[in-house]
Amino acid sequence: MNVMVVGGAGFIGSHLVDRLIADGLTVDVVDDLTQGSLANLAEARSMGGSLKIHHLDAATEEFASLIGMRSPDVLYHLAAIPRPASTSAVLSRSFGVTMAVVEAARRHRVGKVVVAVPASALYGRPASRDLPLKEQQLEPRGVRGVIARSTIDLLAAYREHEALEFTALALANVYGPRQRPDGGVVAAFRAAAADARSPTITGDGRQTRDFLFIDDAVDALAKAGGRGSGLVVNIGTGEQTAINALWASVAGAGAPEPEYVAAPATEISRFAVSPVRARIHLSWSPWTTLDEGLARTR
Repeated sequence: MNVMVVGGAGFIGSHLVDRLIADGLTVDVVDDLTQGSLANLAEARSMGGSLKIHHLDAATEEFASLIGMRSPDVLYHLAAIPRPASTSAVLSRSFGVTMAVVEAARRHRVGKVVVAVPASALYGRPASRDLPLKEQQLEPRGVRGVIARSTIDLLAAYREHEALEFTALALANVYGPRQRPDGGVVAAFRAAAADARSPTITGDGRQTRDFLFIDDAVDALAKAGGRGSGLVVNIGTGEQTAINALWASVAGAGAPEPEYVAAPATEISRFAVSPVRARIHLSWSPWTTLDEGLARTR
């Protein structure tokens, strides 16, 4: 089977490529390397499988032509939603890239598109009693949430009118090896702990998040290639961890006290997603505990 991974040199993308190569698939990586790095693909390149790396912009006609030449059965779009600290220019461009990717997939009859979006931006401000949160009506929170919902709406329209299959995975806070310090709170905390400096925490640190180890996230992505068509599927552990508790786990005894700054208006106090739909439709469940995952994040 032929698979294409847009954003395949990034944190999540490179781990997915490792998995797909290990599964014996033919993999094309497309990445403009603005956020990703070829160093992330060193392990995949050493496996000896069928891997091709294309340094190009997914919004270009060159990318569309590549899809036509390579004819992937599944296209993973892992560059749909910019990071929270992205500039307005990056945010405004991101949906245009997604539109180009989806249209190229339709034009060249790709079997399925799998996209990853941030779960925490999709469901508004859920009440604590509703956690862990099941899939429900989308209530985008902030600009990233608007882009995430628009991406899902776009895929749903193409499925209805153009018969292009998709699965959208709403990911919890993914962490693990290769994550840049600005890519997530676990990576930021690890960098602070390594330098013996205080991390910066927005709010009071009592807010909770659902932390998902990269291997578990990749397993869900791999399974979504052949399952869960037409669905938004939450991918998380269902467990809440307070940010202060996470810092204590990462830094250990005697760690510097965090520096607290005012939380942005879009901050949510508590969050975790239910893996029940993923268990039913993807045959997926998380298996890595937070302690195990942190121990493997070196």
